[in-house]
Amino acid sequence: MQIDTLILGAGAAGMMCAAHAGGRVVAIDHAKAPGEKIRISGGGRCNFTNLHCTPEAFLSQNPHFCKSALSRYTQWDFIELVEAHGIAWHEKTLGQLFCDVSAKDIIAMLRGLMQAAGAELWLETSLVEVTRDGDLFRVTLERGGRRNSLVTRNLVLASGGKSIPKMGATGLAYDLARQFGLRVTETSAALVPFTFSDQRFAPLAGVSLPVRARAGSGSFDEAMLFTHRGLSGPAMLQISSYWQEGGDITVDLDPEARLYEALRAKRAEAGRVNLTTELARHLPQRLVDALPEHLGLRLSGNLADQSDAALQALCDALRGWQLRPQGTEGYRTAEVTLGGIDTDDLSSKTMEARPCPGLYAIGEAVDVTGWLGGYNFQWAWSSAMAAARAIAQG
Repeated sequence: MQIDTLILGAGAAGMMCAAHAGGRVVAIDHAKAPGEKIRISGGGRCNFTNLHCTPEAFLSQNPHFCKSALSRYTQWDFIELVEAHGIAWHEKTLGQLFCDVSAKDIIAMLRGLMQAAGAELWLETSLVEVTRDGDLFRVTLERGGRRNSLVTRNLVLASGGKSIPKMGATGLAYDLARQFGLRVTETSAALVPFTFSDQRFAPLAGVSLPVRARAGSGSFDEAMLFTHRGLSGPAMLQISSYWQEGGDITVDLDPEARLYEALRAKRAEAGRVNLTTELARHLPQRLVDALPEHLGLRLSGNLADQSDAALQALCDALRGWQLRPQGTEGYRTAEVTLGGIDTDDLSSKTMEARPCPGLYAIGEAVDVTGWLGGYNFQWAWSSAMAAARAIAQG
């Protein structure tokens, strides 16, 4: 059986590409249903893009690589597509857009686009072997207990990275990239909670507060959540993409820098108020109770007993809490994979492999990783459209 394009992976990028590549397209996936990561994302409502999507929100060894695809298929283009299909959406915070009803609406839209384009979807189908034969790829698949052979002009790697292996994630795209002469950068779990070996934060599990978190060149003002195993919440997930194993993270518990003046004002107004009582008006009580243990602070006496220097020292400690995680939760809970197929081996305009014409790589499989908040879905849409347009025009 000969086709024009075979797409490996029926996730966000794979389905988007299949719907727009033209010609005879087959998208395969080993799962029982397409778009499983879409289905579970955003608490089941799919954070499908971000209003503030710019290249600066993406990590890559080549920070310029994503610019072309993102500029030629923007968040506004995808919003227009969503609205054209009658999917109601809303903005939560920081430009994050979610479906009003269900992430399944996005999956249904993509399935509908594929059907309208005549693209086929083969589920519960596994890749056995793929070889290069001149300008074509010869592919052996296993489907329904039987093996099928395909010949295709274009092969698209859209099988994602290693994150969430329980949903079937593997390193297939990396293996195939290497097979056809492409390099793969070092990969690691990203957008993932931190762990600490001593479970020091177990008594604080469930406590959440806004912080400024920093690691490497990353700095984010979002919520932090204490867990039995360590630290989570949007702020921690964001800086996990910038953290190097063995390195420190810095947590600012007073990101708006208002606490020092607030304590001084309260001291002038009611100096007999206990220091910890007043701190608990600004920070969660359980955290205040644990500060002596975690930051080595002496929190005794009334506000009147505290000099300006003492209050400043307290606030400085709260604003510069340095921690060294043991590691992260790993791919098991990571939302995405950092690193991937080396962008130096891909065309930024078409996503086609330079060493192997006809081979394309899109979505999470590529060394382009976005921030938390809809950015990685936008990369899926944009990179898929770059490849689809190139294939359709080829």
